[in-house]
Amino acid sequence: MNGNLRALKPYPMAELQARKSALIGRGMRVYDFGTGDPIEPTPAFIVEAARQAIPRVSQYPSVAGTPTLRRAATDYLRRRFAVTVDADTQVLPSAGSKEAIFHLPLAFLDPASGRDTVVYGTPGYPVYQHGTLFAHGREHPVVLERERGYRLDLGRLPSEVLRRTAIAWLNYPHNPTGACVDRAYLRDQAAIAAGNGILLASDECYQDLWFADAAEPPPSMLEVATTGVLAFHSCSKRSGMTGYRSGFIAGDPALIKAYRGWRAAMGVGSQAFVESAAAAAWSDDAHAQDRRAVFADKYRVLVDGLRALGIDALPSSAGLYIWAQVPGGGDADAYAARCLEAGIVVSPGGFFGAGADGWFRLALVPSLDDCRAALAIWPRTGVGGRGSGVG
Repeated sequence: MNGNLRALKPYPMAELQARKSALIGRGMRVYDFGTGDPIEPTPAFIVEAARQAIPRVSQYPSVAGTPTLRRAATDYLRRRFAVTVDADTQVLPSAGSKEAIFHLPLAFLDPASGRDTVVYGTPGYPVYQHGTLFAHGREHPVVLERERGYRLDLGRLPSEVLRRTAIAWLNYPHNPTGACVDRAYLRDQAAIAAGNGILLASDECYQDLWFADAAEPPPSMLEVATTGVLAFHSCSKRSGMTGYRSGFIAGDPALIKAYRGWRAAMGVGSQAFVESAAAAAWSDDAHAQDRRAVFADKYRVLVDGLRALGIDALPSSAGLYIWAQVPGGGDADAYAARCLEAGIVVSPGGFFGAGADGWFRLALVPSLDDCRAALAIWPRTGVGGRGSGVG
């Protein structure tokens, strides 16, 4: 067995699913704010596009993806970010963003070289670490601070770390905090990465989930740089396609070419009917706008409700999550366990690494009515803030 597999901690979302299943097995009503898997139905036109594309004869898919999907991705980038990339040389489909993120260090990190390090922010998405471990790379997690807006600043890293860094990950809107950044920040990070020969990877799967009070939609790294840069996009949250597993990578043509060759060896091409559904999704913005409004409504109801209970939530203008403080500065694991007793599933901050003590995450998943219902039982179960005995 791979030693890294033995050392790997249980994947947080799998642990949440087990907790949820145990509650359901006890006959409890469950309000699942744990896993970021939206429950809104996949738009009918996307489902129909997949259905119409199921072939009579099933054959191997191409890792390069269909021209239709690549063109749909480039058209989306042009409409959404005013970015022009070439559909043949700068776009590569993926089976969702998770596998592509996990596999990136296996393609672009040589542990025997002097560049064996992957930089990523913590708290953050655990897959940045997991991919590094299995590529036998050296981890360099950077603890993100509330006072600095949870921004990972490559310019604050020691020069010896920058010299060893092969890949640096950015993720804004940020999971789990919902923190956002502007183009000036992205431009600064791109310049530092370029000056140090670092592949700058931008996880942009929440870019289309902004709220009404956002000053502007979240920008893409591709707006400020393409050389030495890869941006990772996904249909999962934008289009309600978590189960379809479809996304794409865009950016530096030399990196795309190399990654395509590596991925061909792995055989990670998506089914043609999934790519047809994804092409339909990337070609339409109206459904994304509708879904964005639903998540924004949930965000406002939950943030207002939590604050009425004395629970502080970090302000955010985009994303799928709420980052909230445990009342009274208590232990997040114990707090999550008390919530669980009431049928309320939340993610304790420790699931996302260092720098998350005293915080927990809520995913904007339950329906608006269920969000209200969960808030209604929060204080009565002793897991709330004011009026519940928890200061």
